[in-house]
Amino acid sequence: MSTIEIKQSFHNLIDSIDNEKILLFFYDIIKRKSSSKDGQIWNKLTPAQKDELLLSLAESESPEYLTSNDDMKNKHKKWL
Repeated sequence: MSTIEIKQSFHNLIDSIDNEKILLFFYDIIKRKSSSKDGQIWNKLTPAQKDELLLSLAESESPEYLTSNDDMKNKHKKWL
């Protein structure tokens, strides 16, 4: 989908919503996202938080730390 198509679809969606609370909710989200700069959240983290996040990323890419989908299904079978 092109940028123009996305904008048109988004405008159509907005025009179809009559609930002011929903419109304000999404307006606030879009306003915050469009005004935030890349790396803003990262720069707010402490060095320890950054280290923990990088460690989590590395572990998520290593098969030894992953649980298979079948194992998770079996573990949580009673809720599925």
